[in-house]
Amino acid sequence: MISVSKWIAGAVIAMVAVTASAQSEDIGAETRREDDAFLLMRDAVRKDETSKVDFYAARLANYSIPSYVDYYRLKARLRDASQAEIRGFMQRYQGQAIVDRLRNDWLLELGRTRDWTTFDEQLPLFVLNDDTQLKCYALQSRAIKGQNVASEARALLISPNGYGEPCAGLIGTLYQARQFDADDLYTQLRLSGEFNSTGQARRIVALLGGPDKKVVQAIDLPAVAVAKGPGNGRTEHEIFIVAVGRLAKTSIKLATLALNKAASRLTAQEQRAAWAAIALQSSYSLSDDTTGYWKRADGAPLSIDQAQWSTRIALRNGDWRQVHKNIDAMPAILREDPTWIYWKGRALMADGSDTSPPSGEALRLFNSIADQPNFYGQLAREETGRLVAIPPPGAPITAAEIAPIAANPNFQRALKFFSMRLRFEGTREWNWGLRGLSEREHLAAAEYARQNHILDRMVNTSDRTRVLVDYTQRFPSPHDDIMHPATKTLGLDKAWVYGLIRQESRFIMDAQSHAGASGLMQVMPSTGRWVAKKLGLTDFAQDMLSDVKTNIMLGTNYLNMVLGNMDGSQVLATAAYNAGPGRSRTWRASLDKPMESAVFIESIPFFETRTYVKNVMSNANYYAALFEGRPQSLKARIGVVTPKGYTLQEEQEATFAR
Repeated sequence: MISVSKWIAGAVIAMVAVTASAQSEDIGAETRREDDAFLLMRDAVRKDETSKVDFYAARLANYSIPSYVDYYRLKARLRDASQAEIRGFMQRYQGQAIVDRLRNDWLLELGRTRDWTTFDEQLPLFVLNDDTQLKCYALQSRAIKGQNVASEARALLISPNGYGEPCAGLIGTLYQARQFDADDLYTQLRLSGEFNSTGQARRIVALLGGPDKKVVQAIDLPAVAVAKGPGNGRTEHEIFIVAVGRLAKTSIKLATLALNKAASRLTAQEQRAAWAAIALQSSYSLSDDTTGYWKRADGAPLSIDQAQWSTRIALRNGDWRQVHKNIDAMPAILREDPTWIYWKGRALMADGSDTSPPSGEALRLFNSIADQPNFYGQLAREETGRLVAIPPPGAPITAAEIAPIAANPNFQRALKFFSMRLRFEGTREWNWGLRGLSEREHLAAAEYARQNHILDRMVNTSDRTRVLVDYTQRFPSPHDDIMHPATKTLGLDKAWVYGLIRQESRFIMDAQSHAGASGLMQVMPSTGRWVAKKLGLTDFAQDMLSDVKTNIMLGTNYLNMVLGNMDGSQVLATAAYNAGPGRSRTWRASLDKPMESAVFIESIPFFETRTYVKNVMSNANYYAALFEGRPQSLKARIGVVTPKGYTLQEEQEATFAR
């Protein structure tokens, strides 16, 4: 029989537990209300709804991240805020990532108002320095003081879509200061046409004193513009060249007819520039006529894209001397890229300038990138006779090493933002916390990310180390209890599937793309429905894509279907998974004989897909080395891409010939 005193004690404990639970629920509910108010305030700032910002901020007096509340309140009225308010914020939250974010905003405002004195004072304090428009303001400030910044400006001004007023203003300032000449403006005009930037083209033509209406027509209605012919003078000729390039995007045939008809009215150099514009668009279609267009463009000044595509077409043709020549003519920013370092090494070996295996300049080039873990780093490593292997792991990270990471306010704020699905803010806080950490501390931070199930940050953080490396962090394989039977049943290469997931979602289960793809394998709703129907799943609903098991089941089955459609080529199937099977088949149809896969990949017309395939195949090679416990060959993995209908024996012979 239970005594009265024991019964009372038990009742008291139960009441305390209930009270504590209720209090915890109240705290949780209040936290959710505050988080909702914060999200609404953030959204109000983005929509420039200033009155709402103060309304929501008033409900966040005790918010867990007060610096962001104050930041959004200040950002909403930055143009009217006093310097005292801005400096007060920076002093109050000194050392935090959000101060650097506000400094970025303020510097842009200082540039807009031409307050160069304060701008020059604040610029050296800006840590990230990753804003192109801000860099344009910085060069403009220096140019106004008489410094020659023309070379730096030419290297920066390569993508008109990101210029905005700051970079447009820089071009005008440099032209007025005679640091830029007419050739610089014509280069920018051609770039504007290449990037479909009508506004920037109009600003350039205004500086040149040319016809505004004609340049708008050249970009927006190129067929009308070319029908009128080149006009008179260099500016109108350059506008005509832009129109020819724009027309070539929709009809190479009409563009070439128009250029041939107008050739007698253009100088030889203008004709070469126009052929380069046509050649670039023809390159994207991988047309057989493309080589001829590039030959007619020989000697023209080339844009960044033109320089690379003329080289890619030479690669496809196996014209190694032309590859070598083109790479040597590239600007430094391209010559220093691992892509063109690797292909120059290959060109030196192929055209007889170096030996095989490499010994002189080619070996030096390969060795300069062989330790990089990327696609071309792996290929360069193989050229030097070494396969990709997983180095032995160092000593395990201890709890004592993780403790200071967990106590770091930057990482605490990051976790808070990740819990609210604010990945931009969370990533900024996380990366800010990594500044100044040793490699061992980076591994500890990566382990902390693993413990908190933020695998994308684990991968990114671990990827930053160079001497101390942990490939289980860099190449995790979560949900293997689901993945292993799924891939085994289908006969899929598990290393390849994980390599694809690492690129698709970085293991963020609730990842959502702009196009609507969901989950680990970024399955599109339409694809999910189609595959589910094929598998006989009649109860499929779109929200099922957020379930790990369903996402993997549908994603692996779709990947297997695509692989079969591409005759077992992982390279083609990877491209198809990203860009669609139709495009992958089209790119394959451009072949009339087997092609080394590295060349095929480098000449995929879509930048996103080209980068994607490189990364997936590179990832897969590392996963295979981890899973199999032995060195791997990326060359063997990617092999060759063959035209449709090639026999297995012919494919093997082509691979052996390489």
